[in-house]
Amino acid sequence: MTVNPPADRWVGRSVPRVEDAALLTGRGRYIDDLATRVGTLHAAIVRSPHAHATISAIEVDKARAARGVVAVLTGAEIAAHSRSMTVGVKADVECWPIARDRVRYVGEPVALVIAEDRYLAEDAADLVAVSYEILPAVVDPMAALAEDAPILHPSLGGNLINERRFSYGDPDAAFAGAARTIGIDVAYPRNSCTPIETYGVVAEYDPGEDAYDVTANFQGPFSIHAVIARALGVPGNRMRLRTPPDSGGSFGIKQGVFPYIILMAVAAKVAGRPVKWIEDRLEHLAASVSATNRATRIEAAVEADGKITALRWDQLEDCGAHLRAPEPATLYRMHGNMTGAYAIENVAIRNRIVLTNKTPTGLNRGFGGPQVYFALERLMQRIALELGLDPLDVIRRNLVPRGAFPYRTATGALLDSGDYPAALARAVEDGGFADLLRRREEMRAEGRLYGIGLACVVEPSVSNMGYITAVLTPGERRKAGPKNGAQATATIAIDPLGAVTVKVASVPQGQGHRTVLAQVVADELGLDVTAVQVLADVDTARDAWSIASGNYASRFAPAVAGATQIAARRIRDKLTAVAAAQLNVTQDEVMFAWGRVSARSNPDNFVSFARVAAAAHWAPGTLPDGVDQTIRETVFWTPEQLTAPDDADAVNSSLCHGFIFDFCGVEIDRDTGAARIDRYVTMHDCGRILHPAMVEGQVRGGFAQAVGAALYEEYAYAPDGSFLSGTLADYLIPTVMEVPEPVILHYESPSPFTPLGAKGVGEGNCMSTPVCIANAVADATGLADLVLPLTPSRLADRLQGEETPSKAPAKPAAAAPAGGQRRLTGEGRAEVAASRETIWSMLLDPKTLEAVIPGAHGVEKVSDTHFRADVTLGVGPVKGRYRAEIRLSDLDAPNAVTLSGRTEGALGFGEGSGRITLSEAGPGRTVVAYSYEAGIGGKVASVGGRLLDGAARVVIGQFFRSLAAHAGGGSAKAGLFARLRSLLGRRK
Repeated sequence: MTVNPPADRWVGRSVPRVEDAALLTGRGRYIDDLATRVGTLHAAIVRSPHAHATISAIEVDKARAARGVVAVLTGAEIAAHSRSMTVGVKADVECWPIARDRVRYVGEPVALVIAEDRYLAEDAADLVAVSYEILPAVVDPMAALAEDAPILHPSLGGNLINERRFSYGDPDAAFAGAARTIGIDVAYPRNSCTPIETYGVVAEYDPGEDAYDVTANFQGPFSIHAVIARALGVPGNRMRLRTPPDSGGSFGIKQGVFPYIILMAVAAKVAGRPVKWIEDRLEHLAASVSATNRATRIEAAVEADGKITALRWDQLEDCGAHLRAPEPATLYRMHGNMTGAYAIENVAIRNRIVLTNKTPTGLNRGFGGPQVYFALERLMQRIALELGLDPLDVIRRNLVPRGAFPYRTATGALLDSGDYPAALARAVEDGGFADLLRRREEMRAEGRLYGIGLACVVEPSVSNMGYITAVLTPGERRKAGPKNGAQATATIAIDPLGAVTVKVASVPQGQGHRTVLAQVVADELGLDVTAVQVLADVDTARDAWSIASGNYASRFAPAVAGATQIAARRIRDKLTAVAAAQLNVTQDEVMFAWGRVSARSNPDNFVSFARVAAAAHWAPGTLPDGVDQTIRETVFWTPEQLTAPDDADAVNSSLCHGFIFDFCGVEIDRDTGAARIDRYVTMHDCGRILHPAMVEGQVRGGFAQAVGAALYEEYAYAPDGSFLSGTLADYLIPTVMEVPEPVILHYESPSPFTPLGAKGVGEGNCMSTPVCIANAVADATGLADLVLPLTPSRLADRLQGEETPSKAPAKPAAAAPAGGQRRLTGEGRAEVAASRETIWSMLLDPKTLEAVIPGAHGVEKVSDTHFRADVTLGVGPVKGRYRAEIRLSDLDAPNAVTLSGRTEGALGFGEGSGRITLSEAGPGRTVVAYSYEAGIGGKVASVGGRLLDGAARVVIGQFFRSLAAHAGGGSAKAGLFARLRSLLGRRK
């Protein structure tokens, strides 16, 4: 049934958001808005252009001598002032925030430049010369397990860092006796949420106290505070961590800022002044954190009617180059929920964690859920297809039945409340499922590709800290000591004028903390919501907090708001005793309403709330016996249902569980492969709804991000580990034009485990929507195996089949560049007024080469056929300084020569060769012809085909054309330099 709030209650009403006035008028206070101390320095990071290489040398003298530079730090200096970061599994491996002897992913920090301002720091970073010896890379998790795979961490002896097997019930017997075994293989790709605001850190060091004071837009969980303090070698009370009042989104991503907190803290210590670093967008895409990619084999033991008796999971988790805390959280967060919304009693699980040459992973909205439900709900559709059943009937047949709650799953989760069949039935009826079925029939009758997708998920919230210890064996857990539970903190304070302030250790990223908590407290104390002020920034040196503090796993409404209600009730109970004495009535007669405290049977007998609330300040001697004070009340709330994993590895990995049932209609364009969401319906049971408008906002936000995951977003890597989606022109994010209007429905079953009856709602659609859309696409196209994102090109290739071979003779394929770099080719010719001998002599002249090499600052002649140069080039938003090696070979004077070159810099690397031929075109005239091949990798390659291919062709072609122009006295084709400047952003 739906719970509606009484008219005299604030909770349950969509009151205007307190936060919006400042945000909509540009008065938000984000990390880059906060004032810094006079003398604050700024940092720029030199990052690896290679996915895997040893560092043979780092030359920093030029950078240290550059104007405004205070310090340049490499891995050696960082290691001298810090320790390896804690790794979440027992393994012989270290994890540093900066590369030391080896780089393991594109974008890994190699050096840190500290200067008077960011501009000077960036300029000096270009002067840091790093010499690499490139190693083979591995980016595919299955390939990383091969015996001959490149090993990222030699001390580990391989790339498999952890493996565990689990068995619940009797899955072997269930599979042996099943009518059918149906299984699928799925690969969930890497993607990431992309907040408007990137990472930011301001760090300061106090040598007198040996203490650090850091402000960062860190989301939490604050268990990472211990990781930071240990890495810096100080006790927790010497590592003060503060957050700004506002955050420009996080979605889990900003928990990954903590390695940079360590780097900037060390930089502040070495420089002797505060250090500030704000991440740019290119850095964020390439080197912050992403969700894990996962390869899954899932099988079901199924009866003829579609009833599932057992599941068998085999999950291979790719956590990138380092297993950074809190990983492997993404793999184990859903451990209690591996049966989803279904009553399945037998489960077998194999979990493996592998390292690859990709960015280390972290929390991402819905972490763990999208990977699990994409496999499980694709399997549900496959079962229906192979058994010839209606997919909706298969879902209904397997749901946890009504009346079974609280329901204990096979793997240990305690599903708190719900009526899944009733919620599904309401979605089918109110969402117009019958109409959608008719629409599919009509569309298909017209010859159009139209499908319906379904998805049914349980959304966990309020994570049990102990779930991650399931990665350890029971013996290892006993040795390490118990870890379990969740804790939320809230403090309510009353000042001498009776004004109420709420303080929580939860960092908001759009959840409306200040509005919702004011509603909760106003209800308990009988106040108007405008009378309650809420503070939601965090200061570990000032606030009440615990390692579970933070804003993650949809814990705000059930845990943080719940703890706030408990604190409000405790202080109200004390105020009730004070008011009873002032009103000369019994305590059960005291009523709080509309800013007054009155006698329930005689409303005219009242005093103002402020008078009662301030009594502990002005007249503490008048407080009745048993009331110590009414000034401040702090609550630490811990739910008893969250116990540690038992010896059978069963764990209630989250406190409360919402229910979501989605269905959608999707049409696929036969010619282009483009998917269009025609209708999307999402039903949510998130317990008691505290603020309907904000719940709708959370659902819409999660849905929009999930549409991106389903149809657009993917972190793409070349075989050599080069990152290929490093700009928003290549990592596509849906806009309002691509996100349809979802139909949002609700079914409320309040949780018996949370103070307010609320459950989480912010992550659910990130779990349900990608697979719902995929199931619709599969239904429309008949394709069995689908890989996200379902881009038009990916679907069109599958729909159109093999392309008809051309009758024209095929050109011989050129050899691909080494290491999977982006391949570039080109050719051209120009006629100039100079003899072949003149042009030939110019090829051996450093001054000529400096004049014709685009962006060259100077050319050094090493030998007659070997030159070095410093070059500055930019491609779109990427501009950097490179070191170039140029060699001449196969000399046939004055007829032909091969020109080979290699460039390397902080933004990437490239290598290639071109053949130049000189032929007479008449007296004193020569035709200069050229052809070339090149490969480009690293960050410069990640800007993608929209910019790089055309711009690089111009750069390479411009060299040869400029050579011709120089030889001919400047008679090159008009507009080439103008075109080059336009494409590359070069200064005149």
